[in-house]
Amino acid sequence: MRGALPVRRMRTEEQGLEYVRALAGLRRQAQPKAAGLATTLMDATTDKEPLVQEQIYNALCYLGEAEPEEILHCCDEYLRQHDKLAYPHRVIILKAMETVVKNNISILDKSTAKVVIFLASNEMTKSKEVVWEWQQAASSVLVAVGQRFINIVMEEVLTKFQPGILPHYFVMQTFANLAVSNVFGMVPFLNSILGTMLPMLGMAKQDHMKSVFCYALQHFSESIQEYVANLDQAPDPTVRKDTFCNEIFSAYEVLFNSWLQHREPKLRLAVVEALGAMSYLMPGEKLEEQLPKLIPAVLSLYKKHTESFYISKSLCQILEASVDIGSRSLDMQLDALLGTLHPQICTPADPAVPLTVKNHTEVLRCFTVLACSFPDRVLTFLLPKLESSSERTRVGTLLIMRQIINSAPSQMEIKKPFILSSMKLPLQDSNNKVRRAVVQVISAMAHHGYLEQPGGEAMLEFLVRQCALPSDAPQKPLPDADDPTSDSVRSISVNTLLLLSTTVDRMNNVLWPYLLEFITPVQFTNALTPICKSLMHLSVKKREEGGNASLIPYDLNGNLPSPHALTTRLLVVSSRPYTGDGRGAAALRLLQALCCSVHPALEQLWSKRVPVLVERIEENTDKSLHLEEWEEELLLLLQETLAAVSDNAWICHFVTEMCRQLNGYNGFPTEKNFLYKCIGTTLGACVSKELVQKQLQELLETARYNEEAEWEGLASCFGICAINHLEETLAKLEDFVRSDVFKKSVGLFSIFKDRSDHEVEKIKSALILCYGFVAAHAPRELLLSRVEADILRNISQYFSTKVLGIKVETKDLTLKLCLIRSIAMISRAVRGSTKCTDFVLGRKAELVAQMVEFIKAEPLDSMRTPVRQWAMVTCTHLVLLEPQLSDPDRTELMDACLAGVLALPPLDPLWDRDGDGGDAPYSEELFADTLGALQELLKTLLQRSLTPHGLQDMFAHLGPWIKSSKQHERQRAVELSAALLDFYLGRLNVSTVVPFYNLGVLIALFSPRCSDSVGSVRQRAVDCVYSLLYIQLCYEGFARDHRDEMVEGLKALKRGLEEPDFTVLFRTCTNIAMVIGKRVPPDQLMSLLLAMFEGLADPDKNCSRAATVMINALLKERGAVLQDKVPDIMSIIHGKLQEVDEEHVRKAAQQTVYILAAQHTGVVVSSLLGSTLPFDSHTCAMWRALAVEPSLTAQILEQLLEKVGRDVPYKESRAFLLGGSSERVATPLPMAATCALHEIMSAPESGPAVLGLYAPLFVTLLLRVSCTVGVQLPKSLQGRERRSSSHAALSRSLQPCSCAVQTLRAMLARGGSEAVATAVGSAGGWELMENPERHHEGVTVLAGSMARHAGPRLPLIVKSLVPTLSSAFDSQRVTATAFLAELLSSNVVNDLILLESVMDSLTGRQKDPCLLVRVLALRGLGNIAMGAPEKVHKHGAKLLASMVNGMDDRDDPNNLVALEAMTSLSKLLEYLEERDVRATLLHIAIRIRPFFDSEQPDLRRSSIVLFGNLTKFSEGDCEAFFEQILNGLVTLLLHLQDPKPEVVRACKFALRMCGPNMGCEGLCDMFLNHLREDRSLHYGEFMNNVCKHLMQSYPEMLNRLVLTNLFYFKSSWVEIRAAAPMFIGFLVLHVGEDHCHQVDLEQLISALNLLLKDPVPAVRMKVAETLGRLVRIL
Repeated sequence: MRGALPVRRMRTEEQGLEYVRALAGLRRQAQPKAAGLATTLMDATTDKEPLVQEQIYNALCYLGEAEPEEILHCCDEYLRQHDKLAYPHRVIILKAMETVVKNNISILDKSTAKVVIFLASNEMTKSKEVVWEWQQAASSVLVAVGQRFINIVMEEVLTKFQPGILPHYFVMQTFANLAVSNVFGMVPFLNSILGTMLPMLGMAKQDHMKSVFCYALQHFSESIQEYVANLDQAPDPTVRKDTFCNEIFSAYEVLFNSWLQHREPKLRLAVVEALGAMSYLMPGEKLEEQLPKLIPAVLSLYKKHTESFYISKSLCQILEASVDIGSRSLDMQLDALLGTLHPQICTPADPAVPLTVKNHTEVLRCFTVLACSFPDRVLTFLLPKLESSSERTRVGTLLIMRQIINSAPSQMEIKKPFILSSMKLPLQDSNNKVRRAVVQVISAMAHHGYLEQPGGEAMLEFLVRQCALPSDAPQKPLPDADDPTSDSVRSISVNTLLLLSTTVDRMNNVLWPYLLEFITPVQFTNALTPICKSLMHLSVKKREEGGNASLIPYDLNGNLPSPHALTTRLLVVSSRPYTGDGRGAAALRLLQALCCSVHPALEQLWSKRVPVLVERIEENTDKSLHLEEWEEELLLLLQETLAAVSDNAWICHFVTEMCRQLNGYNGFPTEKNFLYKCIGTTLGACVSKELVQKQLQELLETARYNEEAEWEGLASCFGICAINHLEETLAKLEDFVRSDVFKKSVGLFSIFKDRSDHEVEKIKSALILCYGFVAAHAPRELLLSRVEADILRNISQYFSTKVLGIKVETKDLTLKLCLIRSIAMISRAVRGSTKCTDFVLGRKAELVAQMVEFIKAEPLDSMRTPVRQWAMVTCTHLVLLEPQLSDPDRTELMDACLAGVLALPPLDPLWDRDGDGGDAPYSEELFADTLGALQELLKTLLQRSLTPHGLQDMFAHLGPWIKSSKQHERQRAVELSAALLDFYLGRLNVSTVVPFYNLGVLIALFSPRCSDSVGSVRQRAVDCVYSLLYIQLCYEGFARDHRDEMVEGLKALKRGLEEPDFTVLFRTCTNIAMVIGKRVPPDQLMSLLLAMFEGLADPDKNCSRAATVMINALLKERGAVLQDKVPDIMSIIHGKLQEVDEEHVRKAAQQTVYILAAQHTGVVVSSLLGSTLPFDSHTCAMWRALAVEPSLTAQILEQLLEKVGRDVPYKESRAFLLGGSSERVATPLPMAATCALHEIMSAPESGPAVLGLYAPLFVTLLLRVSCTVGVQLPKSLQGRERRSSSHAALSRSLQPCSCAVQTLRAMLARGGSEAVATAVGSAGGWELMENPERHHEGVTVLAGSMARHAGPRLPLIVKSLVPTLSSAFDSQRVTATAFLAELLSSNVVNDLILLESVMDSLTGRQKDPCLLVRVLALRGLGNIAMGAPEKVHKHGAKLLASMVNGMDDRDDPNNLVALEAMTSLSKLLEYLEERDVRATLLHIAIRIRPFFDSEQPDLRRSSIVLFGNLTKFSEGDCEAFFEQILNGLVTLLLHLQDPKPEVVRACKFALRMCGPNMGCEGLCDMFLNHLREDRSLHYGEFMNNVCKHLMQSYPEMLNRLVLTNLFYFKSSWVEIRAAAPMFIGFLVLHVGEDHCHQVDLEQLISALNLLLKDPVPAVRMKVAETLGRLVRIL
């Protein structure tokens, strides 16, 4: 072993290091630039931005990868020379050194390693105070070098570790980390280190030194253990654990006797961690001697520390070491250990705090160690804890039990009975946490054979009970978020049961057939699914065993349920197949598996039928499976099963078992009702009539009559049984009535409604229902003779009794409903009998009267029960039976039913706002069903009297409802009428021609309804008229399938009734009346008219139209002479419109205005223009009336256009004339005319007139818009505008420009250019046209839309618009120029031969005093490239001259004209002749170059795009233009990082265009592939590849490219300042060695140093990265 190095050797090493450093200095002089770069980077470590510091670190690492030795020496020198450099900056350099060493350790020179080691050692120990980050970085460097040069590191660090001198904190930590990272290299030094360190332990006074000694001892001990465990790989295989025992024990004494008692918690934890690892190395006798003191001391720490993991870990190590030496004293510590460790497990671990989970793991390991050594005492301690009142204690104990059952199986083998007997109390625990823990213990027990012992069945029963736990109530708040829910306990229990039955083979004989005992008890219902699945798996395994293993061994277990009980239970629970996690499929599969045990004859049947049923379940869902059909399939399976068995004794036992299980389903009404059906089915198959009677009697006596849901099941049972045992069933029902149960209902005292009488009412209800089901199922040939004599007689007695001779009827609702339902079933059954035609039901009138009474007793303002519906359904069945009802009975029935349904109030949508309809008088579904029942009843009554008289009688009752003033009553009555008339027509069969004498009256009843205010009434009224006319045709002798053309036309007329527009309604009603008039026979006409006259009193206002018709007739006849009175008439019309707010009055008034205008056009127009602005709705309606007739409309439009242009559009305000701010005020007459134009053109009828005046209308209104932009309303109208806006949110704006725009839109829409208006609106053009700053953009949008959608209209428009280019108003010149400029972008101008004239007009505007006009003119000339590219070459010289002149425009301070010239020229270049362009190519390129870096994004974009386009013409002057490309290349590449996306796109385009001209195929491909507009760009990777190609193709350009980038170091854009140094970095990364000399490194590094002070961290990061890369050109 090595000791501390002597001082003389230390001096020799120092002299050697000086020599090494001198040699390194000579190398740095040979390569001063690399050192300079590293120095520059290290100077920058003072940057406070963490990201920049990280980049500096990366750059140093990069330099280190290229020159590891050089950079390490440079870092050494820098740190030695900058002794005052603050430690945070030293840390960056040290971390870089660590990385360089790690990555190059295999090639590192020994001499360099010494330099690094010496530097790191000095840095680590320079400060006697602990400076964690700095000294840790230096220590990490030593550890990294120690991976290869452990001896040199140790030689250096040991110089800092002298005997008798307390070492530096990080010296010890370095030793510890070296022991971890290089075990085989470090362990040989440990004996010497320990020898030197032990005396120092007593010298350590500070807590942090004590902690680091503990840290070192812990890792020393762990590395010694690892060394000894891998001696076959160790360099010195003679090393043994004993070598270190004495030193470790000496250290132990100091740590245990002195430091463990310290007040500082962190130190105590460090001590206890060390003691745990050291315990393995202590001499056995010493450890044995110390255990009585050590274990209590460690245990006492639990009370002093909340974080127990390190204590538990150390304790576990101590216990394992103690067991390894066979300690005898551990026995005496056992009680204390158990008492301390147990509460640690009882405290729940928090998953969010990983150390608590780790602590649990270590404590459980401790229990494993103890249980393996002291099983009896551990169990004696643990098992009583299961009876603790503390939930945490019980749960913790169970966790420990699971641990020791799994981890100490051999020791626990003989303890199994003891452990099982101790689990009795936990099995009764109701706490969910305890339950879950018990389930986990049971799972462990099952794997180790516990459940095969006596008492194991109790554990299994507990597990099944947990599988049957009910679900948690969703609304119940959990008291503790950590508490598991019942659902989670049930889930883990289910998974455990399935796991045991499928994967633990030793459990097969335990679970089979024991689990069968849990099938029938109701308390295990929720567990049926996992039980059945488990039994299925077990049965499969048993079948695989062969023989009778799969049969249920009843001889070995008397507690197993019988085959009858199993079959009953599994069949019943299958009736609700999706309940309980899908128990239906599991139960049926198990039933099939048990077929041989149930009865040998069932195997073939069930193997065929059961899989089909299971497949049906799996193919459906709870919502899609029809439960009634499903029950029928199960009952069919039951019938087939009974037939297959064909054993009366077996069937008798079966039915007895079914009846026995009935009470088990209390609380499960649907399953119980199905069981009743099964009993009925089985009784039907039973041969023994005595048994049938006995079971029926028992069912009647034991039924739970208080449960209404059970009546259905009991009745179904009796009904199904009656199929084969009608006599016995009826007899048993009658006998039951005479039993004691009914005696209380007989006599005087029955009128007092006490509690027992209420119960009797329920019994009666059930019995009445039973009779109904018996009648429904009984054989038809036996039913008729028993209906009145037995069934109806007894039902009548149950429903009403006589007290002192007075008939007293019950008011019980359920009894009523049962009676109604039973009578319906009885009457339906009677109708279904083959002998029904001869059968006369004597009680029919009485039964119908009873139903009518029920209906009348219902309230008319609500419907809460289905009494009405069911009673009407019953009456429907009764009406069809003989004898027929008398007229009074029929009338009473119809009136009661109609009043009971039609008079119900309508449903308000607000009633159902909460979704439950609680406030509504009835539900929509119930009302619909009731209305349907009423309709069927009326059809049945009509069927019995299918004659005109019967029809008349029916509508005599319906008539008042059809004419009701209440909409909902009319609607319901007409709906019924339409259905009845359609039914009558469909059933009518006329054998002889007879008169339909009441046709007129009936048509008059319905035809006014064709204009009813309710839309559905109008539709159904037409249907009624349609049916009546066809009925008439049938009575006239036409066949029923005959189709009359005019009557069929009524169907088409129904469309006109869909909207409540009076004009449409009146026209439709007129057409209907024409049809009626032509089809009503002459003898019916008078009655029709008389009845129509009666209709004048109808609440509808249609009759008031007669007066308006008369007025219009007079005006047509005599209106020509009323010219002087026209203004007065117009005023009167306007006044009447204000007084009367009726639609038909308004329509008639519009007709009146039209008549007047046809005779006196000018007077009417002048009168209306004089109306007050803004026009009110009545004036607007009068204007729209003038659009009816095209020729008249055209005259009025021309007059209005003349008035728009007659006056000036605005007047300058007085303030402007006095030199103040400008304000323009609109003149009134053009405003009124514009509003009038809008109103007329908003009428659809004005279309033809607008088409005829399209061009003048368009131009006038467009110029009107231009003249009103920014124009104000007169003050007299501003108040009215505000009032108009406040009164009507939808009123049109009176603002001049908005009004003009709206009118233009209306003109386009009415002139067939709706597509234009829509397109402009979608593009936001209308809003732009109102904006003074962007008005020309809106005009551009309008022009483009006109060119696309209204091209043929343009010649006349252009002809009218060109003269306005010389207008005195700037606004009109701008508008006209913008419109014509945009037209040139469309080919339609060329097609219409307008190009030359428009182009000449725009060329003439280049000297316009308005700058915007000049811009728009240039834009228009550029648009020729899109509209007529084939014409560009013809006018190329002229166009090019215009663009060049635009770029040279001197009256253009903001370069707007130049911008437009560049943009337009880019568009034209593709089509210009090369000879025209080449003459000015260089001039243009030089002229636009300064714009590349303009502050205006548009100028940058346009100039760059134009430059890209110019490259197409560079072939003839390749070298000269190539020079321009090189001049702009850096700029274009850097502006790929431009903050404006449009500039980036322009740069991509320009570079793609320049690529083919650069003579580098790789660069060209990169530009084409990576700079597509639709592709995102990874800029750094792209620039890396670009620079690679540049340096391969143009290496001589390096200096030029670098210098150009240096210019951008001062750019105002951060992105470009960051991109420029990165560009340089990539250039130098790829330049060849032959061309490195081009770069002036001093200038470059100086510029980078300056940029390294940039305020933006991102820039500094890129500079640091580039500085690292400069190593390539050194």
